[in-house]
Amino acid sequence: MNQSIAQAGVLYIDDTVCKLDEFKNQYKHLFAVYTASTMTGGRHLLALNEIAVVIINQLMPGSTGISFLELATQTNPRTIRVLLTGFSDSNIVADVVNMGIVHKTIAKPWQSDDMKYTIQNALEVYDLRKQNLELTYKVNTANYETDRAIKQHG
Repeated sequence: MNQSIAQAGVLYIDDTVCKLDEFKNQYKHLFAVYTASTMTGGRHLLALNEIAVVIINQLMPGSTGISFLELATQTNPRTIRVLLTGFSDSNIVADVVNMGIVHKTIAKPWQSDDMKYTIQNALEVYDLRKQNLELTYKVNTANYETDRAIKQHG
C-alpha cells in the first residue's frame, strides 16, 4: 500500500460505543482510524482529516447512514463510502449502490476478516483514484505547455 494512503484515514461512525472501541482496537495497527458516535462528530472529522474510507451504521439516532453518505458524496467525493446494515431492504441498498452513494454494504454484525478486506479494497480504490487525478493533472499541464510552446514558436 502506498505510504500516502497508509496515512489517509478510515472513519467509522456508529452510535454503539462498544462497536467503536472494537473497531479501533482491531484496526488501529493497520490503518489510521477515526471514530465518531454521532454524525455531527463524523462530519467534523471528515472536514478536518484526509479520510479515504467512511464506514457508517445505517440506523443512527435522528437520521440514517445513507443521509450522511449523501452529504459526504457532495463534500468529499473521493472518499469511499461503506454502509453497515442490520436489515435487508434490498431495494434501498440497491438504489444507493446504483446511485454511487455507497461503494459497498456490509451486513451487521460484521466479520473482522470481511471488514479488513473491505477496508483494504477501498483504500486501493481511493489510491487509484488519487493517482488517476494526479496523472490527469500532469497530462493536462503538459498539453497546455505544449500548446503554449507551439503558439509561441509557430
